[in-house]
Amino acid sequence: MLSLNKIFNKLVRGKNGQNPQQAREPLIIPRSEHTISRKQISQHALKVLYTLKEGGYEAYLVGGCVRDLLLGYEPKDFDVATNASPEQVHSLFKRSQLIGRRFKLVHVRFGREVIEVATFRAPPEAKQHVDTQGRIMQDNVFGTLEQDAWRRDFTINALYYNIRDFSIIDYTGGMADLNAGLIRLIGDVETRYREDPVRMLRACRFLAKLGLKLDKETEQGIFDWAHLIRDIPPARLFDETLKLYLSGQAAMTHDLLCHYGLFEHLYPQTAALLHEEQDGYPRTMLMKALENTDIRISANKPVTPAFLFAAILWEPVRQRTVLLMTNGMPEIPAMQRASSEIIGEQIQRVAIPKRYSLVTRDIWTLQPRLLKRQGKRAFKTLLHPKFRAAYDFLALRADAGEPLAEPVEWWTKFQTETATQQQAMVDSLGNEASVKKPRRRRRRRPSAKKTEQN
Repeated sequence: MLSLNKIFNKLVRGKNGQNPQQAREPLIIPRSEHTISRKQISQHALKVLYTLKEGGYEAYLVGGCVRDLLLGYEPKDFDVATNASPEQVHSLFKRSQLIGRRFKLVHVRFGREVIEVATFRAPPEAKQHVDTQGRIMQDNVFGTLEQDAWRRDFTINALYYNIRDFSIIDYTGGMADLNAGLIRLIGDVETRYREDPVRMLRACRFLAKLGLKLDKETEQGIFDWAHLIRDIPPARLFDETLKLYLSGQAAMTHDLLCHYGLFEHLYPQTAALLHEEQDGYPRTMLMKALENTDIRISANKPVTPAFLFAAILWEPVRQRTVLLMTNGMPEIPAMQRASSEIIGEQIQRVAIPKRYSLVTRDIWTLQPRLLKRQGKRAFKTLLHPKFRAAYDFLALRADAGEPLAEPVEWWTKFQTETATQQQAMVDSLGNEASVKKPRRRRRRRPSAKKTEQN
């Protein structure tokens, strides 16, 4: 990678630290002076780049994949930018699909891999393209490579790998910031956060993933404008939640969200209770869940979003359940109602699709059932489709300090025993809790014949 001094010597800047956008000449870094090799690039991404080039269009790798390659990481996705319109790109690839309204682009499919191709965008300067809060509502104003660079979010995401000569093109000082270890917004901080408040979440994700630090103005802007996250549609925040917590750095990302005041706007019910923790709980339980999530992702094990939401919202559900029980409601019905109420309130901020919320509720409502093991209850609970997730959740609670070690050990053994041994384990629990209450005799109504005689 180029040295910091060499980059600044090459990059044209105005006097007194003026915005480099005033200088129109980009920094061109030849192949001999950067570390990206075509061997590191997806063969499918290269095919898209060369097809566009042969079709007479400009074609560049852009964004996170260029950034990650320069930092020595393996990119998860490869994105392409071009001067070809979405329709022109679509016509070049048989297995492609036009998607998006606000931001129209093309997905080119190669089996399971998808290469995303976007046409150069111009800044959303027209009034009809932003709302009264400054958010971008329509982003299909096509432009030049230079315009596309300046409208991107962070300088380190505005680097372009040119397939024609394998050089890197840098309009915004992204290479200098990479060398300095900085994440810096392009342009006016307030304007850029108002255009798309999700940029604050992305900043936290990049901090956790890349080990860089925020530029001072970029960082202060998050403290100042964190509340704008509440204006983002819940469905989009669901997608962002998965990116934040299922990228392998969930624990660190969560701490950053709390530090910058973003978590309270995403999960206000949980955030309010985290400030009331006692003896490290409930924060300990949530952090244990996030650490376990990171471990599973690192080991290439599956992680279900339902379990994640169960952990994030557990304390509000638990406390609501206790309140309902105090008012006379039995435990399981109280847990069921609390689950519905907490999820109903939460989806006003972050959507949780039913395919996940139903599983989350099962995990919660199975918690009291896991403690009721006498008679036939243990066998019925073991056969529940979500038993394993609920058992893992019970073990997580025990690991966080709740007095649940005994039932966790019991269920751990119970799952591996034969039917005869399982029955013996149930019998050994004793009959006190399994003794049925005497049935109340129904009062028989007098027959019609006796009524006539009376």
